[in-house]
Amino acid sequence: MAGSRASSGHANIVRMGQLLLFIVVALVVAAIVFGVTVMMSGGDSGLTPVEPDGSAVPLPTDRPLGEDDIAGTKFDTTWRGYRMSQVDQALQRAAYDIGYKGELISVLEAEVTALRDGRTADADALRRAREAAVAAVPPAPVTDGAVIELEPVKADVPVEPEPEKSAPAAEPR
Repeated sequence: MAGSRASSGHANIVRMGQLLLFIVVALVVAAIVFGVTVMMSGGDSGLTPVEPDGSAVPLPTDRPLGEDDIAGTKFDTTWRGYRMSQVDQALQRAAYDIGYKGELISVLEAEVTALRDGRTADADALRRAREAAVAAVPPAPVTDGAVIELEPVKADVPVEPEPEKSAPAAEPR
């Protein structure tokens, strides 16, 4: 009986070895089938070729940004990813333009509100201020990578409330 335990353990080791060999052979066959499939299909279509450094397309600095400007922006690549200075500069430029457009929208909304309320003098003052600001738009700041914090600009156009119109009193008969 002592000998039966030893022979039983030896049989289990042989079976485990055969199972391990079968698994290794199956993995090698699967790797070969995968490799042949990739070679026959022309490679992995999910990977796009990397363009060489020096092909950066920066954001324009002489006009307001458009959707195509953001979509067409490209950065140089380094061994860790994109050049941080180019990305920081593009984000700063986009933030500047978004802030400018936000202020312009708020002035336009105030002008429309004044027109709807019948305050034409206020609407004209807002229009003149808006036209003067649009005519004097400076080009976006170009920096060497330093971060400039931008704060929203408040319009300095005073808006006086319109005197309330009272209904004419009925004359006694």
